[in-house]
Amino acid sequence: MKYRKKPVVIDAVQLSWDNWDEICEFAGVGKLSNGRPEGCYINPETRTAYPEGKREGNVIGLHIPTEEGLMLGCEQDWIIKGVQGELYPCKPDIFEQTYEPVDND
Repeated sequence: MKYRKKPVVIDAVQLSWDNWDEICEFAGVGKLSNGRPEGCYINPETRTAYPEGKREGNVIGLHIPTEEGLMLGCEQDWIIKGVQGELYPCKPDIFEQTYEPVDND
């Protein structure tokens, strides 16, 4: 048998420095602590977080609490809030293939 995914409307915000406050509010993580964001820097080659306190380059990341545990959202990933309020990061190319904007009306 084949199945089609039911159409659902989700909320999503793309991760970037420009909207850090929006991401913090949306995901409930990454709020300022000791005057700096609780994020991390990402090794662009391995797409893994550098050890805490180490900064190389300028690709930011954020650990997102998901139902499967912490997942790493990298700069330009979309952070999605699912139908039951669950959070998860999604790579930009997958997001573009899977979702399209809807009117807020």
